[in-house]
Amino acid sequence: MIFGILGSGSWGTALAKILTDNGQTIHWWNRSENAIQQFKVRAHNPQYLTTARFNINQLILTTNAEEVIRNADTIVIAIPSAYALSALSTLPKNIFEGKKIVSAIKGILPEDNLLLNDYLKKQFNVSLENYFAVLGPCHAEEVAQEKLSYLTFTGIDREQTIDIATYFKTAYINTIINKDIYGVQYAAVLKNIYAVGAGMAHGLDYGDNFLSVLIANSADEMAGFLRKAGFINAEVGYIEHKKSSILQSEHNNYAASVYLGDLLVTCYSLHSRNRTFGNMIGKGYSVKSAQLEMSMVAEGYYASKCMYHINKEILADMPIASIVYNILWNGMLACEGFKKIEEGLI
Repeated sequence: MIFGILGSGSWGTALAKILTDNGQTIHWWNRSENAIQQFKVRAHNPQYLTTARFNINQLILTTNAEEVIRNADTIVIAIPSAYALSALSTLPKNIFEGKKIVSAIKGILPEDNLLLNDYLKKQFNVSLENYFAVLGPCHAEEVAQEKLSYLTFTGIDREQTIDIATYFKTAYINTIINKDIYGVQYAAVLKNIYAVGAGMAHGLDYGDNFLSVLIANSADEMAGFLRKAGFINAEVGYIEHKKSSILQSEHNNYAASVYLGDLLVTCYSLHSRNRTFGNMIGKGYSVKSAQLEMSMVAEGYYASKCMYHINKEILADMPIASIVYNILWNGMLACEGFKKIEEGLI
């Protein structure tokens, strides 16, 4: 299998490290020719995860996205959701024919409130059978440090999902497969919103006791949306399941990694940019000043608006996500919003 990666931020760099550590030569798109030249000299990404070293002979670096796609059979798309449309919209309509797509986007394309698979179907006629997604819980920074992490691969074709996952199994990465392709992607979107909320709570000087209740209620709210939307395909609690030498598990347990686990790490970890962004808002930063200070994309900011509009049709009960949206987009003061949240927590 020949991999191409679109996106050279921290998550794209982490996935590139995993693949090259497994001996893969990859085609890799970067917007900046200057960054590529620095990469070739320094053997690391000059902008993100600078401690992750690469064998340059395993990297075919280019600023031409079409070149990456045409020379690979499996394309990993790791562009932040806010920039994905601008990167993909100018590509030829037939560019993805015969290709497998692995989404590493943990967000919704904000222009049309679409998951990547729905956008690719609409614009490029990519079938869901050829679409897969890779999700956490997994912070790029810990991948760079080779700390044991878990990746979940989701797809409707079990054998192809297993095949792709094997290329990412390393001494420091365990892989899990899942077939709830819509549910896990929406869970990844929602957990970023709740992580922004958790950061706001921290910035407002709420303590750990409150935070635990906030996150527990967020988990319940997320599950409620997934059920109401008809996406969730998971049980709660221990389920006996097969294990293999390659994959840790392939059952869909809401209390496990890709649902609750990813929510927890994104809400609690100091590596979480969404938590960091929310913390700044809670401390009184404006949205614009927090974005400038971070110089990285907090997916939860855009996701809060997208999910607010999507839920106008789903009509799930989502008071926490709605208040985060109003704080970020409608000028509600964080302290006022959290007084409202306090009243509804159980």
